[in-house]
Amino acid sequence: MFTGIIQDTAQVVKIHKQKNFQTHTIRLSHELTQGLTLGASVAHNGCCLTVTHIEQQLVSFDLMQETLNVTNLGLLIEGDYVNIERAAKFGDEIGGHAMSGHIMATARVCAVKISENNHQVWFSVPSQLMKYIFAKGYIGIDGISLTIGEVKGASFNVNLIPETLHRTNLKNRTVNDVINIEIDPQTQAIVDTVERVMAAKQKD
Repeated sequence: MFTGIIQDTAQVVKIHKQKNFQTHTIRLSHELTQGLTLGASVAHNGCCLTVTHIEQQLVSFDLMQETLNVTNLGLLIEGDYVNIERAAKFGDEIGGHAMSGHIMATARVCAVKISENNHQVWFSVPSQLMKYIFAKGYIGIDGISLTIGEVKGASFNVNLIPETLHRTNLKNRTVNDVINIEIDPQTQAIVDTVERVMAAKQKD
């Protein structure tokens, strides 16, 4: 489980591509490598990956084709930065909201509006996900737990505080960038349950 509170950004220093398979090596801070072991879970842009090799601060992860298809990790090139969060431990403070690290889809940045005291980003998402997106609800964007602002048609926005911009790669996102989306699991469960109940009543 993850909390959506990004601990750092890490640079992708090497990508080894094979058929339907890639290995990414990132450079983690000294703090984030403390106690890290093979098999541990680390979220990259919100996608849960398993540690396969550790060489001091260089840590490697394997990505299957499904991961490359569903997330934005297949678009990375060497030198890019990803948002990093290590898996939560029992007793950790949940500063954001509970997240699984399973990306449902990708979305595109459709507008970035910057004013003196606000940094607002709009995203367009696949229409089938819009039933789970509500104003003031939670959403995971590249692994960041954020509160949804406005919802219009097949798009929504978030408003970013300076701390979020400082800690994450969202500060560098521009129009047409692809980002990972994880819908709040509690919202999904409620919406899907209501749909099943309504469908059952219509059959009666």
